[in-house]
Amino acid sequence: MTCRELVALVTDYLEGRLPEGDRSRFEAHLDLCADCRAYVEQMRGTVAALGRLPDEDRLSDGVRDELLRAFGAWRSTP
Repeated sequence: MTCRELVALVTDYLEGRLPEGDRSRFEAHLDLCADCRAYVEQMRGTVAALGRLPDEDRLSDGVRDELLRAFGAWRSTP
């Protein structure tokens, strides 16, 4: 797995949605790449911090869906 592939899959990994094979490749990459380990830890910290936001500071469902579509399109770009 490349670093770019890991970045594209980090959300699914943190949410426990990666299939077993992808999760194994993801974790094998983390074992070898200090930069990606740091990135995943930063993302964990971000998720933990955002989980503490009051409801009125969270994204609306529409904005969240629009961002997910945009990131999904980025993910499929070579």
